[in-house]
Formats: sequence, structure tokens, C-alpha cells
Amino acid sequence: MTSVGNLQLSSDMASSLLPEMIMLLGLIAIVVIPNLGDAKFRIPLTSVRVPVLLGGSRFDLTNDPRMPNRISNITFAIAFISSLMLISEPSKELGGVLMADGFSRLFSTMFLGALLLVSIATTHRLPAKVNARIPEESDSEAVFDRKISVLINNRRQVDFYILLIMVGLGMSMMAMATNLFMLIVCIELASLSTYVLVAFHKEASSGGEAGAKYFIVGSVASAIGIYGMSLLYLWAGSLDLDILREKWQLMDGVDPFAAFGIGMMLVAFGFKVSAAPFHLAAPDAYSGAASQVSGLLATASKAMGFLALFRVLVMITVPDGSEALWMVTLGIFAILTMTWGNLAALTSENPKRMLAYSSVAHAGYMLAGIAVVGSGITGTNESSIILTAVTFHLVVLVLFKLGAFLVLTLLETEGSGHKMEHLHGLGRRDPLIAGSMFLFVLSLAGVPPLSGFLSKLLMINGIVSSSAGTGISSSEDILSWAESVDPMFWLAGAIVLNSALSLFYYLRVGLVMFFEEPVVDRPLKTAPSLRMAIFVCAILTVLCGIGPVSEWILDLVNGAIDSLMYE
Repeated sequence: MTSVGNLQLSSDMASSLLPEMIMLLGLIAIVVIPNLGDAKFRIPLTSVRVPVLLGGSRFDLTNDPRMPNRISNITFAIAFISSLMLISEPSKELGGVLMADGFSRLFSTMFLGALLLVSIATTHRLPAKVNARIPEESDSEAVFDRKISVLINNRRQVDFYILLIMVGLGMSMMAMATNLFMLIVCIELASLSTYVLVAFHKEASSGGEAGAKYFIVGSVASAIGIYGMSLLYLWAGSLDLDILREKWQLMDGVDPFAAFGIGMMLVAFGFKVSAAPFHLAAPDAYSGAASQVSGLLATASKAMGFLALFRVLVMITVPDGSEALWMVTLGIFAILTMTWGNLAALTSENPKRMLAYSSVAHAGYMLAGIAVVGSGITGTNESSIILTAVTFHLVVLVLFKLGAFLVLTLLETEGSGHKMEHLHGLGRRDPLIAGSMFLFVLSLAGVPPLSGFLSKLLMINGIVSSSAGTGISSSEDILSWAESVDPMFWLAGAIVLNSALSLFYYLRVGLVMFFEEPVVDRPLKTAPSLRMAIFVCAILTVLCGIGPVSEWILDLVNGAIDSLMYE
């Protein structure tokens, strides 16, 4: 056994970090394998040539431009399976800055599942052609541009998948962080890669603009969060989450360093989860990026932000179930976020922008649950129910939110998907894809018995059971009951009303797909692996709403929340 600083490198630790090691090996492979060739080194003063493999004329297998995508798919598939197997393993502390437990492994499994779907979708969204041809002067302008596009796509295969694996490493390590500095560093590792992914298709003006806006706003938010972290360090003398929690418990009154530090970190994490008013760059980023990247932002990146909120807000500031300082502020943000998101989505004519505002609204629903946990009115059982509901919602969101973006990715393979009219007549062009899209939007709206309904039901149940009091016995008691319930109860009412409001723009998607004439009356592209990913998401969207699959996932989530709250 060797050591690097305080981190003991042993076989036991290696097994705990197996998904991360697999991604690291995948990162090395994606750089090395495409460069393998028949290069040889001549030993000085002799005629003996020794193969060195790196350089020279590449082998036929390694010269295949599809190789980076295959490595990425295999890497994420193996890492996903290994992370899923580690969820039930006992908690292990790694070097004092990482904790491999059920909670962190559940989130890393969620991240890797989303990244696997994105990698599969990119097979067709950023296609690699084996027999790409160099353009000639005799080619027409359209043929010339098409050949240039194919060559560019072949050249940037490695770049895209390196960035994707870096996102996976950052997110997975962040899930295990027990030190605030480590948490921020891992968030920035993932965030910087996503900024580039948003602007990756720089040949389109919208992509570059979206990437620049997202980078600038994200950098400002990160700077504010890091400054807040420095205030917490000045206050507590440590960035270890356990020490910060103990210091918070012993705090007498309100310390300005602690209050401003937590507040500034709330700003940074508010940007990550697209909470109003920190969401302003999100719609442009979603609409300018490739659809599968937008889906990554709406699911895995959002889950990363909520994981940070769990670690910093819930576990530091409400360790004993008392009322937290940020409760009222977060409750206001929750109502503002869900209402603003739904109202903005009503008038959107861009499907990706509509889903972006829908993502803002969903952030509001989950922020409402966290606000109730911080209000001090919940017992351990109610807090566990609410946090389980929020986490379950983040897990199943990968299915129906990313699934909707995968449908738009399929449309983008033929150059459409950026306007609502591109969905017109989709039911006639491809009934299975249109049916899957309809399932996704119904689940986003919270229609039973789909998984989106179950997660909202659990959240509302937790809020109501902890804030509604004893109920009413007659109509004459309604006013007195309304005055007696805790103000947090109205967050449940806000979730119900906003969910009803969201039905208008979600059902509009179904309306245009099945009752409007198609703009282009031809079948969609085959894209077999992308179609398979869409169908898997659609099937699981149903199975995770009712039946044994939903019970199994809820058991996993409940166990993960227990490991968080009782660690």
C-alpha cells in the first residue's frame, strides 16, 4: 500500500473508486488508441528498428473515426454498472475529503446513466464517417460544404468525448466530496467542460453565443460561491463539512461571516440548478447547445447543483432539525422559480427553450421541498420523506427530461428540432417516437401513473403531512384552519397550481404532434442506437411510476438518504 498525501492507495480504496478509475482509463484510452500506428525507433549505430506504436501510419482499426465514440460508450456503460453495484456497499472514508457511501454512489450512478445516454445520442448527432472524402474544386457548393462538415466532425470526435468523460469525473468525485474545497473544485471541473460542450458546434452562431453567455454568467456565479466559501473558512477555520456542521450547532446568534458565506454559496448553487433569478443564461444555453448536451444540463448538471445544496444547506445548517436562516429566502425563490418557469414556457416557440423553462419550474418544485426541510417544522421522518422525494425526482428526471431532449436530438440529425413547427405531424411521420415524446411530457406534467407523478406526490405528501396540522371538520372552519397551518403548507399548493399550469404547454406538444400537418412528410432517420435509448427511457418512465421497479428505486433512494442523514 502506498500513499499520496493523506490518501491511502490500497486495493480496498481502488474498489471504492472503481467507476472513477474506469473513467480515467477511458480518458487515457481515448487519447492513446486513436494515435496507435506502425512507428518504429532505430537503435543508434544499428539497423535494428524497434516498434514504438505511437505515431507513423495508423492501423486500420485505430484510424476509424468512430473509435472515440465506441470507447466512450464502453467506458460509461462499465462505469455505470460498477457504480450501481457499489450503492449497497458499506460507507468508506477516503483520505478525509471523500466518502463513498450509498448517497454518493446513487448520484454518481445517475450522472453516469445520463452521460451514457448522451454518448449514445452523440453517435448520430455528431456522426463519424469512415470513408470521408476531401472536397474538390469541381464539387458544387452544397457538396463541398457537406464534405467539409464530415471532415470537421471526424476531426473533433476525440475532443467531444474527452470533455464528456471529464464531466463524468467531476460529477462523480463531487458526489463523494466531504470537504467544501474539494466539492467546489469538482463542480468547476464538470462546469468548465460543460461550458465548452454548450459552444461545441461553433459553426452555428447560436452555439457560440450560448456558450459565451453560459460561461460568463457561470464564472460570476462560481466567483461569488468561492468568495462565500472563503468567508466560511474565516468563520470556522476549516472547510470540512463535519466541522462546519459542528460549528453551526454551537453558533450563538447569527454570525455575519457564516450568514453571508452560506448566502453567497446559495447564489452559486442557484445558478447550477437554474433557480430564478439566476436562471437567465439557461434558456439561451439550452437552445444554443446540441439537444443531447441540453439534456445533460437539465438532468445531471441540475442534480449536481441539488447535491451541493444537500451537502451545504441541509447537512450544515439544519443538523438538529431547527429552523434554518435561509428557509424563508429559499421558499420565496421556490415560488418565484416555478411560477416564472411555467409562465415563460407558455409562450415559447422553441421546443428546447420550452424544456429549459420547464427545467426551471422543476427546480422550483424541488427547492420548495428543501425549504420545508429547513423550516424546522419537519421531524426526521418527514425530512427523510421529502429528501427521498426530491432525490427520486432527480433520478427519474434523467428518464423523461433527457428522453424528451433525445427526441429533439433525433430531429436535429435532419437539421430540424429548433422550432415548434418541426414537431408538427410527428405522430404521422413516426408514431413510436411521437408516442414516446408524449409520454415524456405527460410525466413532466405529473400525470399518473407515470414516474413524474409519483415523485411530485411524495414531495407534496411530505410537505402537507408536516405543515397542515389536524385538518378541518366543516366548511365554517376553513378560514381558521388556513390561519393555523404553517406557511410552508402553501408551497405544496404552489406546486399543485403550477403543475396544473404546466399542462397547457405540455399538452400543446401532443396537440401539434398528432393533429397538425407535418412540415416535411417523410420518415425520420433510422438512428438505431438513439431510437433504442429513447424507447428505453419511455419504458422506464412508465415502470418507475408504478410497480416493482418504482419500489426498487425508492428503496435505493431511501437507503441513500438514510446514509446521508445518519452518517
